[in-house]
Amino acid sequence: MLGAKCRVELRTDIWAAALLRRAQSGGASAFIARKGDAEAGAVLVRVCTLDGRARLYAPARDGSGERIWLDLSSGPLGDSEPLIEAACAKRAASDPDLWIIDIEDRAGRHFLTEPVAN
Repeated sequence: MLGAKCRVELRTDIWAAALLRRAQSGGASAFIARKGDAEAGAVLVRVCTLDGRARLYAPARDGSGERIWLDLSSGPLGDSEPLIEAACAKRAASDPDLWIIDIEDRAGRHFLTEPVAN
């Protein structure tokens, strides 16, 4: 197919390791809170600011099929760390392949390289 975009997705374990390295090299603490399927597990990224607040990001596709991240905490979930923890637990209960990556950063940086939408 000429002119068609060829999109190659990284394995989840490789992508997760790269995110951990980016966050740690930026001075944040980062770790895998839950490990899912190494090849194609879904990922949630939880960013805790160490003051009772947090943000939660989930992957999605934009209109052109490119990967973006949705800030789930900009909706009814809000930035309450206990509510975000409960949302992660609920999602993990229904998805055995789910990865949860925790980043602890007082500035609230997520270290994601793709665009983030509200």
